Amino acid sequence: MGEYRERTTGEVKTQGEWRAVFKKMSLPKVWNSNACNAMNIDPVLTSPAATTSTYQISVRDGVEQNANGDWVEKYVARDMFADIEGGETKAEQETAYQATLDANLAANHRSNRNVKLAETDWTAMSDVTMADNMKTYRQALRDLPTHSDWPNLEDNDWPTKP
Repeated sequence: MGEYRERTTGEVKTQGEWRAVFKKMSLPKVWNSNACNAMNIDPVLTSPAATTSTYQISVRDGVEQNANGDWVEKYVARDMFADIEGGETKAEQETAYQATLDANLAANHRSNRNVKLAETDWTAMSDVTMADNMKTYRQALRDLPTHSDWPNLEDNDWPTKP
């Protein structure tokens, strides 16, 4: 649901909240410029999130006027972590967070690897002679956790199924 900014006070409310304020006024379902002018409000347009770097998040920080004079959502980049007095430092929190991300990514890669191995298990049955390229492929899948970029693998780090 859209938001609207009151021109005098700068107060921002949703359309439903403005309908409650103007409950004695007959308002159209879709608000055009005439309806907005009658209520002395401007629409707040959506805008992209702030550009962030590692260990930052984009946070909504009110509204602002853009170069065209339109009111838009304002986003800022904020650090995810901060030093805690008597507790963990920002660096320690970042390290722990990255370790969790790496562990989750490694678990996901192991799961994908296990699926790929299971898809070729039939080639390892006692009544099937496994081709050398299949042996190489399956061994490469088992060796993935020892890859130098583990767990931050690129698509081309995965072996190609023969």
